[in-house]
Amino acid sequence: MPPAKKEVRSRRARVPAFIKSQRGVKNWKEATAWLEWRGIEDIECITPDQAGVARGKMMPTKKFTSNTSLALPSAVFMTTISGGYPENGNGFNYPEDDGDLKLVPDLSTLTIVPWEEDPTAAVICDLVHQDGRSVEFTPRNVLRRVLAAYDKRGLKPVVAPEIEFYLVRKNPDPDYPLTPPVGRSGRAIGGGAGYSIAGVNEFDELIDDIYHFSEQQGLEIDTLIHEEGAGQLEINLRHGDPVELADQVFMFKRTIREAALKHDTYATFMAKPIQGQPGSAMHIHQSIVDKKTGRNIFSAEDGSETEAFFHFIGGMQKHVPNALVMLAPYVNSYRRLTQGASAPVNTKWGYDNRTTAFRVPRSDAAARRVENRIPSSDANPYLALAASLACGLLGLINKLEAEPPVLTAANNDEIDLPRGLLEAVDLFESDDELAQVLGKPFTTTYAAIKRAEFETFMEVISPWEREYLLLNV
Repeated sequence: MPPAKKEVRSRRARVPAFIKSQRGVKNWKEATAWLEWRGIEDIECITPDQAGVARGKMMPTKKFTSNTSLALPSAVFMTTISGGYPENGNGFNYPEDDGDLKLVPDLSTLTIVPWEEDPTAAVICDLVHQDGRSVEFTPRNVLRRVLAAYDKRGLKPVVAPEIEFYLVRKNPDPDYPLTPPVGRSGRAIGGGAGYSIAGVNEFDELIDDIYHFSEQQGLEIDTLIHEEGAGQLEINLRHGDPVELADQVFMFKRTIREAALKHDTYATFMAKPIQGQPGSAMHIHQSIVDKKTGRNIFSAEDGSETEAFFHFIGGMQKHVPNALVMLAPYVNSYRRLTQGASAPVNTKWGYDNRTTAFRVPRSDAAARRVENRIPSSDANPYLALAASLACGLLGLINKLEAEPPVLTAANNDEIDLPRGLLEAVDLFESDDELAQVLGKPFTTTYAAIKRAEFETFMEVISPWEREYLLLNV
């Protein structure tokens, strides 16, 4: 006979809280119970490469929980976005043996994969050498290195990313331009719909799936809005620990793409996917907390700004142009950073001024923060956070003075940022202080990858060249 309702309720009440939660197990014993309770059959062991693409291995749950050793070739983290490898030089040397790196699951990130038909889970992994040493050039470890530099000084960064993206019609042929999707009204989506609820409602079912998938994974969306572009949306995340927020962005990108595919649509995080439309950014809100007192070091006891606040901005102003290749990592990224667009073109800062690179939003003293508006949505979230926080840290260490805030529109001024990928790589390689914070093994590897990607881009003949050069030169 089936158990009485009272007995069933009693059994459910006895289930530990960590098993019922979407994520956050603490050890292998809890992980095993968590997986068994959900009937998980397969595990995706994933980690972000330099582009933020999920790399890893899939295996049966029984193999995962049997303490199986996991490894990936080191070359995975030296691969360009097109699948090639950089040439040796400028301090970079491709490893001859391509030795394996060990994947170490971070069990606190264990979560289900809601779009898979079979019961599947995913876990984000860290990378270590065979002797247990941290691998300095992998993105998650680069961010951890920057956070360790803060921790050494008794400080803890708090961040909140905002990610913009476009929904576009399916486009399997890269020779054709992307076009806005058709919403529930049956008409192609137009631009100029910033903060439009009707614009959001055009994609109600798709957005419902984004929320549903996110909730099942324990990903917390603060708000969702329609941006200015045609079919352009923005998701804001709650503030928190940088590694945890980078993990969330990493997982959100996968989630949003999968939800879009379910509705026969592409979601793209390209910085400038459609000509004539605004680019997509990944704005990063940043504040720094004193670990002993728990106070925001940007605010004094009387609520006024501190010297640390201005030094942080000074560091951003000096070093962000040199770190731009981590915030705008592709040739396409620089199409967004143009005059008159909704993106910054220099290193100006201001109070509640969205035309500046570094905006200080209206807030009370405890929530005082600096928003970095330069990063594009195509950036690897781990590297974008690492770069932005490293620049601010150098300002704190060297007590760099910030320029005066601007009170007028700043994105029509002269462009002070690098105008292209190679220029950005040159500046990146020239900043020794930045390399010391990020780690030389990472900076040499990353610069080599970006130079190789530029050479691949130069092999492609664009429509502009065919239109204006074919019969005119």
